[in-house]
Amino acid sequence: MSVLAPEERRTAADRPSDLAMWFSDGWTITKRNLIKLKRSPDMLVFAVLQPIMFVLLFSQIYGGSIQVEGSDYTQYLMAGIFAQTVIFGSTFSGSAMAQDLKDGIIDRFRTLPMSPSAVLVGRTNSDLVLNTLSVTIMMGTGFLVGWRINTSLSSALAGVGLLLLFSYAFSWVMALLGMSVKSPEVINNASFMILFPLTFISIAFVQSQNLPGPLETFANWNPVSALVQAVRELFGNTGTVPTPDVWPMQNALLTVLIGAALMLVVFVPLCVRKFASISSR
Repeated sequence: MSVLAPEERRTAADRPSDLAMWFSDGWTITKRNLIKLKRSPDMLVFAVLQPIMFVLLFSQIYGGSIQVEGSDYTQYLMAGIFAQTVIFGSTFSGSAMAQDLKDGIIDRFRTLPMSPSAVLVGRTNSDLVLNTLSVTIMMGTGFLVGWRINTSLSSALAGVGLLLLFSYAFSWVMALLGMSVKSPEVINNASFMILFPLTFISIAFVQSQNLPGPLETFANWNPVSALVQAVRELFGNTGTVPTPDVWPMQNALLTVLIGAALMLVVFVPLCVRKFASISSR
């Protein structure tokens, strides 16, 4: 006669798998972050207004002053605005993690029977939702100022998917930074020191051949430039603009996929290890 408790007699098939529990925990934290965002409408409003402002600012104010060889500036510009906005949107992971650490939310999570990595997954997933909203709004604003998609629907969806993939991978970089700084106030300055060179020393807004020698080299090998070039190609906005004769620009899509994969392979484990370290203090 078995003396095992009922829960011990259950077969492995009856027990929830670790993977299912992990997805459940991640989804719970994602919902928590989205509800928090809903309850902070000012953050949502500014996240929506920023891409609109950038599209109007660059297309309507600077568009008449900046000439691009082989393309209309609005068509050239939009991929750069898309890339800049989703990368800047990834900073929410860093600032939110820093704020949760300051508020003691991480200590509360530690007491719950949940996967530690679910906190990080939920945080980066909510950034992905916010960036999806931003890209949708930017595309609508772009259509209003004359931007058009000149390829198929599948190519356009691939372009959107590439933007979101890169932004999701970059969210893990920002999450690690957010867990490494001493206070939430530091994260904005620290992130801008990374984001401004990456976005502005690139082909997002100007052609790299118009930059001084060292900056041209940096722009041509900048992963953000590869993202912008790949998105332009997928949206059909390249016109007859010459592509820089360097490997990342000639193989922009492959460069972005490799870069996103490397960021995930490197920074996901680093984030999980850092989170475990700060949770055990």
